[in-house]
Amino acid sequence: MAIRLPLVGALRYIGSRTSVVSTQRQFSSQKKGGSTDTIRVLYDGECPICVKEISFLKFLQRNRTGKVDFVDISLPEYDGSKYEGVDYEMAMGEMTVIDEKNKIHRGVPAFTVMYSAVGLGWLGTFISLPLIRPVMNRAYGVFARNRLKWTGREGCTNGRCAKK
Repeated sequence: MAIRLPLVGALRYIGSRTSVVSTQRQFSSQKKGGSTDTIRVLYDGECPICVKEISFLKFLQRNRTGKVDFVDISLPEYDGSKYEGVDYEMAMGEMTVIDEKNKIHRGVPAFTVMYSAVGLGWLGTFISLPLIRPVMNRAYGVFARNRLKWTGREGCTNGRCAKK
């Protein structure tokens, strides 16, 4: 509870001060073996909860330029073929992160990779602890299943899911 309240306050502050600007870049810094120096976080830019968290993570990684590329899947130009074949529907299902070796992480493991990349490795380690991980998996499962309803986009089943 002590960690949650400052984090919520920080998210509100950052959300009110930071606009989320989505950029999609081609990764010209490919290394041998198809890996990159950057992780790619695929997020729903139409989800206000998601946007708040991404704004906070962008704020944290401001001194780590190039480490994380935040990709808004709600933009019409999103092309899953550029992101290891992760199409819009798959990315909408749960948080998806593609690491430096082009490995796809979904759900709670995606948060672990993402948090580590922005300097919150301790939080990624915490949510991965054997006693915490099952709780996080259940809690995130509830969120992922209800996210569209909770953000006013309940009827969306495929395509772009704009708020009604």
